[in-house]
Amino acid sequence: MDIVSLLLQAANLMVTGMVGVFVFLSILIFAVKNLAKLAGPETSGDTSTKAVSKSSTGVSSAHIAAITAAIAQYRTKK
Repeated sequence: MDIVSLLLQAANLMVTGMVGVFVFLSILIFAVKNLAKLAGPETSGDTSTKAVSKSSTGVSSAHIAAITAAIAQYRTKK
């Protein structure tokens, strides 16, 4: 085989691979967008943070304040 035929074969393989990846990613994006539509509307950021704080495991605010102070003190030592 001469170099020209090897280069043509390499280019053909490269283009085939790139087209395959492009098609796969296009199908994946299409599927994810459609699944997101099926999942329902997004909630705003405020309601999700309120839901997390309401559904906490009952940690008192004093414990949270102590942990926050300890983290702040640790970060200032570095």
